[in-house]
Amino acid sequence: MALQLRASPAAQGCRGRRFPGTGSSASTEPPLPSPPVAMDLRAELLKSIWYAFTALDVEKSGKVSKSQLKVLSHNLYTVLCIPHDPVALEEHFRDDDDGPVSSQGYMPYLNKYILDKVEEGAFVKENFDELCWTLTAKKNYKPDRNGNSVISHQDAFRLWCLFNFLSEDKYPLVMVPDEVEYLLKKICTAMNVELNSGELDDYLSQEPQGQGGLTVWQFLDMVNSGRFLRGIEQEAVSMAVEEVYQEVIEDVLKQGYLWKKGQLRRNWSERWFTLKPSVLSYYMSEERKEKKGSIALDKHCCVEVLPDRDGKRCMFCVKTSSRTYEMSASDTRQRQEWTLAIQTAIRLQAEGKKSLHKDLKQKRREQREQREQRKAAKEEETQRLKQLQEEKERKLQELELLKEAQRQAEILLQEEEQRRRQQHEEMQRTLEIQLQEAEQARASMQAEMVLKEAEAERQRKRILELEDMQERLQEALQQEVKARQDEESVRYAQARLLAEEEEKLKQLMKLKEEQEEYIIKTQREKQVLKQEMENKNKCLEEAQKQLEEVRVNRQRVDQDVMAAQRKLRQASTNVKHWNVQMNRLMHPIGPGDKRTNVSAGGFAGYQPFLSQRDSSLKLKQKVEDKGSEPTTDNGKENVSNGGNSGVPPPPDADPMATEPTN
Repeated sequence: MALQLRASPAAQGCRGRRFPGTGSSASTEPPLPSPPVAMDLRAELLKSIWYAFTALDVEKSGKVSKSQLKVLSHNLYTVLCIPHDPVALEEHFRDDDDGPVSSQGYMPYLNKYILDKVEEGAFVKENFDELCWTLTAKKNYKPDRNGNSVISHQDAFRLWCLFNFLSEDKYPLVMVPDEVEYLLKKICTAMNVELNSGELDDYLSQEPQGQGGLTVWQFLDMVNSGRFLRGIEQEAVSMAVEEVYQEVIEDVLKQGYLWKKGQLRRNWSERWFTLKPSVLSYYMSEERKEKKGSIALDKHCCVEVLPDRDGKRCMFCVKTSSRTYEMSASDTRQRQEWTLAIQTAIRLQAEGKKSLHKDLKQKRREQREQREQRKAAKEEETQRLKQLQEEKERKLQELELLKEAQRQAEILLQEEEQRRRQQHEEMQRTLEIQLQEAEQARASMQAEMVLKEAEAERQRKRILELEDMQERLQEALQQEVKARQDEESVRYAQARLLAEEEEKLKQLMKLKEEQEEYIIKTQREKQVLKQEMENKNKCLEEAQKQLEEVRVNRQRVDQDVMAAQRKLRQASTNVKHWNVQMNRLMHPIGPGDKRTNVSAGGFAGYQPFLSQRDSSLKLKQKVEDKGSEPTTDNGKENVSNGGNSGVPPPPDADPMATEPTN
């Protein structure tokens, strides 16, 4: 569709219109809330429109001129099959800056006049995507000018659509590495090629990623580089991309040739079948130009495997509420793939889901979120363990400080004790010296009693001082006892800290045991899944063995039927031979003139017998004519009866032995 995107000079000077996720308003201007109707379709349409809007944003400021937005809106009306509203268009995009556009941007008009009027199924989604791709590819897609690109322009468009489908629902649009690997694996699987995941991880680690993923242009450059598709022809890559596009975007669960039995003529015709979640359509050929019919699928439908018959093998049927459709696949593997795919479509209808890959994408997104949550929980647990370790180290440091304080207190107590002992010893030496002096002075003091009494008085005072000193010594002892009590309280606090440390260690061991139990549980679940897979493989092998036995029994029965048919043909030949002999013998002889009376009189009783014999021969001839057309059922019956029911007597037997005598 040709687009006229040239803006007039007046329109170029007008204020631009913003779109969510573009320019400077990417993080500050979120999209307006949308009505809950068809939210998935609205999100998909917004992604493609975002590319068209950013392609028109030449200055990368998040603003587009009015004239370009008019042309874009007009083309969106056309491809989305929405009735045009030129009055609303002109009113919204008028030249003055006082209207709703200047204050709220392009999103209100897009929501009210375009997206709210879109009806799912009323337009061709591929035409809409192609319009937006045409706008954005001219500006952003730059294939190899020398013609060495791995993919064609049409394949680039399909990869762009696949990228939009698998990208995250936030702007600017990016595809996370898990989805990039998923898409490349799908393409490589379609070509029967294995993807080198290690090389992909190296590429993604080297490639600068914004917002946690690749943009569509980085993804297309990566595919065009040929780094992951070496030695593969462009035609094979194109077929693989088309197959993945049909599977993911067009919701084609499976397609291929099958034999279908007609309803009226009951003949078998080869048709190209295409399975989608809600319908199974069939065409004349794989070009899908002439559609022959479709089978609507709902939760009441079912698929069953049928035994081989009518010369067809690998048969199955699809039962709907109104009719049963019989089909035949090329081999057992194709039949199994078709039955599983149809069962998947029926399951989606029963669950009320319209697309398998939308469901798978949502599940992968939930798994990534769960993985991120587990990672965050693990980091939180690691942080908590680190905090506990730091707390433990801090407690140990405090304990070391307490021990050091205790050692200092013990040293001080020892010094105080030593000082007291030194004082006591010094005092004791002083007293001894004084006693010696008193003894020496006693003799001289006898003469001087007055002086002695005075000296005695001084001695009494000294004794009082000594008693006072003794009381002080007792107080010092009491202080020593109190210091020891304080030491015991410090030791009690130390024991309490050790108990708290032991409790913390128990909690750490408990957390470690819970982590080990979770790891063991995960390993057990893995073993159970592996055992179920082995059981399914065994069942498949047993079914294949039973199929081979059925084929051998069928060949044996076919040989028995052929032998019975040969015996039946031989018996029919013998019967015809004896009928000829009997007719020849029973043919009446024409009487002569001379024996007229004799034959009339002598054999008068033989005429009824001849007429009765002729009638019995005619009846027998009719029965033999009917029996001369062998069928498979008569052959089986003859075989079961020993092959002797229709065999006549040998040629050398007397043909008249059974005739009655006169």
